[in-house]
Amino acid sequence: MSIVTRELSRAERAELERHLLALDSEDRRLRFGIALPDQAIRDYAARIDFSRDAVFGVFDDELRLVGAAHLARGDGFVELGVSVLPAHRGRGIGGALLARSHMHARNWGIRTLFMHCLAENGAMMHLARSQGMRIAAASGEADAYLELAPADPASIATELFAQRVGLFDFALKSQILAARRLADAFARPASAAEKGSLDPEK
Repeated sequence: MSIVTRELSRAERAELERHLLALDSEDRRLRFGIALPDQAIRDYAARIDFSRDAVFGVFDDELRLVGAAHLARGDGFVELGVSVLPAHRGRGIGGALLARSHMHARNWGIRTLFMHCLAENGAMMHLARSQGMRIAAASGEADAYLELAPADPASIATELFAQRVGLFDFALKSQILAARRLADAFARPASAAEKGSLDPEK
């Protein structure tokens, strides 16, 4: 099954914060280089400039943000940070987020995609190599680079289509989740108090 990604809006900042806070201490260390405390995570999420940067996400059937990529624009390059919740790893989510970020940066006119992480972060090293990124490692840290081709009509159309698919996927999941919750509410047995209120003799 293909992984559907969607660009997040500033209105979804809180969802991104919840996703990052769900990472444990070790995952935070691998994602940010140090094990950031909760307040530092909140500060990081609050500082993201959605008008300049881009954030992409993958949502599960419960509309939880299970994977996220922050594409931060620099001077002639973009830096990418990716996180995936433990229960959803090994399914291609990280690769899908990297591919979507790659396409977006290319359409921005950026020529270099950059990732910085700890050299011991095997998942990110594997992801970088699988995407053909050049890796330079020293003193326990690693930098991965990917040179981007110029944007063209095909790359722009591909990204527009991907965003429409992402919006449709999210809307469909929202409708299915709402219907399931409604069905569960009707299926729950009435409480004693509810039964009493429905008893004609009372």
